[in-house]
Amino acid sequence: MTLVASRPASSPAPDGKGVGPLLRAWREMRRVSQLELALRADSSARHISFIETGRSRPSEEMVLRLSEHLDVPVRERNALLLAAGYAPHYPETPLDDPALEALRDGMERLIQGYEPYPALVVDAMYTVVAANRGITMLLEGVPESLLTPAPNAMRLTLHPEGLAPRIRNLREWRGHLLEQMERQIALHRSDALRELYEEVAGYPAPAGVADDGQPAEPVAYFALPMRIEHQGRVLSFVSSISTFNTPMDVTVAELAIETFLPADPATAKFLHSLAS
Repeated sequence: MTLVASRPASSPAPDGKGVGPLLRAWREMRRVSQLELALRADSSARHISFIETGRSRPSEEMVLRLSEHLDVPVRERNALLLAAGYAPHYPETPLDDPALEALRDGMERLIQGYEPYPALVVDAMYTVVAANRGITMLLEGVPESLLTPAPNAMRLTLHPEGLAPRIRNLREWRGHLLEQMERQIALHRSDALRELYEEVAGYPAPAGVADDGQPAEPVAYFALPMRIEHQGRVLSFVSSISTFNTPMDVTVAELAIETFLPADPATAKFLHSLAS
């Protein structure tokens, strides 16, 4: 698959409560005291308290500084600025914009470099914006309705007509993916992501799926593998997710590159036999 335009995830719009309660919510989520945050941001606990209660309006620089020390996602930093009465600081450039051509080319080369191992790029809503031939191989037999107009990684994996019937440890892998989504929802507070979670969490178990939950032979896995049937054999993969360091654009900040590495020698041997 080639790169396609990403779809922006929804962000928590200012709800009339002001920037103070929003900052307090992020601070409490991070389990940081007012004093600790003040020390990190070169401020005072009194000033942090005044900001959170609305007695003091923070400067634009202070909002950005507190956001950085609270590790607030880039999209939500813009929301905090809007709540404080300032313009967004970070742009949101469409992925197909000419300005991101170098980024698109780089990601294409990166995921192609992982071949024959599967690799893909997803946005904040798990929409697949790029994938290599390893992913295309795993998607053989998936109906076109799940592949168009823009495939969603969670739907592809958990839908009864997607990969789910072929995943041997579906119970464990499904639980892993849903926990991952729950963490993202807590971090981004996205209504659209919550709707996607409720959709995929409600999918019925595929009929006739034998979920063994264990590898056929004892293997010392270093991470939870996805064990999936393909062409009469069981392939085992462990996934790794990479994001961009210090992104300055909302779109770039929400991209993730997921690679699937062989979890056993048999899987690696099979994949290399396809490439030879």
